[in-house]
Amino acid sequence: MKVMAQPIDKLDHAGHRKRLRDRLLRAGAQGFEDYELVELLLTFAISRQDVKPMAKQLIGRFGDLKKVLDAQPEDLARVKGIGPQTAAFLKALRVTMQRYFELAAMQTARILNSTDAVLAYCRASLEVEPREVFEVLYVSSKNRLIKAERLSSGTIDRAAVYPREVIKKALEANAAAFICVHNHPSGDPAPSPEDRKLTEALFEAARAVGITMHDHFIIGSGRHFSFRSQGLLPAGGQKIVV
Repeated sequence: MKVMAQPIDKLDHAGHRKRLRDRLLRAGAQGFEDYELVELLLTFAISRQDVKPMAKQLIGRFGDLKKVLDAQPEDLARVKGIGPQTAAFLKALRVTMQRYFELAAMQTARILNSTDAVLAYCRASLEVEPREVFEVLYVSSKNRLIKAERLSSGTIDRAAVYPREVIKKALEANAAAFICVHNHPSGDPAPSPEDRKLTEALFEAARAVGITMHDHFIIGSGRHFSFRSQGLLPAGGQKIVV
């Protein structure tokens, strides 16, 4: 019986992929370049092909690992060799990572009785979002987190939020208070005029039904803005203990 030998390049690809996986299992991400981590990820979506050039193209186009994972599927697909399945895989990985960090933060911050506890959750949930997202944390009278609700996900610089929807969700959850939080993908947490108007409208809507609006946080890149600590919420809401 004649045995067909496998092409040398296929054997090399298989060996290289195994070495990448072994390095990861042995030492984690330590010592990996960004393109190598992207290459490793691509090996799970693309079989029997040298994906190193593709990984380097992705890093070259987007800048680093974070920006590759933050990229939209349609932008990823502009890189030669990245088809819909691979783009969907990278998006699924990004979403799974976000869910993991949200759950981890929520488990360690069930009682939101400090600014640090709130920010730990908010940063895990929003700091890496490439688009503006608005979330509301509904809490009990003892600041125990009842639920976190994502009410809007918009463009890079805008998310549509309706005060009546925030209050409706608070009443449905039987919440005593809520904390609003949204991100600025630009990295600058300074509030816009629209942010200020929305915050005032939310505060007044909450006060009308006897619910406390503790604060409104804006999350930037390693920075945050608190309407309460900056004195931009009207008197009457309970300040979070720092």
